[in-house]
Amino acid sequence: MHSKLFSRLSLVCAALSLCASARAAELQSLDVVGTHFKATLSDERVLDSAQLVGATLTVAGAAGGTKIRIDAVEPDPLLAAHPEAERDAVLLHSFSVQGADGEWTNLCEAGPDGRRQGFPIAGRARGDGTIAPAERGVFELTCTGGAQGKCVRFGYHPWETRAGGPSARALYDACIRLVRADYSGDGKGTTRNGQPIDIYDFLGVQSPGNDPAHDFEAGFSPEGAVCVRHVRVKENTSLDALATSSARLKGRTGDICTEEFARANGAILFVRSPP
Repeated sequence: MHSKLFSRLSLVCAALSLCASARAAELQSLDVVGTHFKATLSDERVLDSAQLVGATLTVAGAAGGTKIRIDAVEPDPLLAAHPEAERDAVLLHSFSVQGADGEWTNLCEAGPDGRRQGFPIAGRARGDGTIAPAERGVFELTCTGGAQGKCVRFGYHPWETRAGGPSARALYDACIRLVRADYSGDGKGTTRNGQPIDIYDFLGVQSPGNDPAHDFEAGFSPEGAVCVRHVRVKENTSLDALATSSARLKGRTGDICTEEFARANGAILFVRSPP
């Protein structure tokens, strides 16, 4: 989930104030590494997200800015079975936002698993929902219920360096397109909340579940679908509509779209769903 609030949360560290405690040293910089905040203070301490619980980030703007509070931090339980060194690769933050009435409410809406958490990602959101690299100190806050957050939890980490094959950034962008069913690559998602999908690749990150109730849906590149066998939500679009409106998909919809065809035409992520 990315609301208008999130699209305004690309910000530079100079626009932030850190209020962790009355004894807090002056904030020198606020960076994001992976899904961790890294706050450098004037006394040379560097505080990680877990040490910033209770801190308030003030996003500069009208009427004094928007205040976002870090209420809690925990490792993603999806990584509990991973080697110990990998378990804090994704930190789930509980964020609250202060309203005009002074009340604090959860920043995030619930995702399919009921979690209302999120994390920062370095970069600046594009209009199509992907995240572009940006200068140091610029980041987005994303929630676990939205495509940007889901793709990180699926294992597609844009900050990583991969040896060979598609870049981590390319995989992340392709995942965002896939999760949102943004077939045309124009930022217009056609999925709906709670729609079951089976995302997979041939790189060892996600494997197909091979549910017999699912059929091959599409293959995706960072620019959108390279072909579509069937649309995910028929009430939102159709193969005919895609073939007519999207030049990239002309002649690439329906039975011609197989996993093999998608791979041969540049797909790096694949999805199965109920036909």
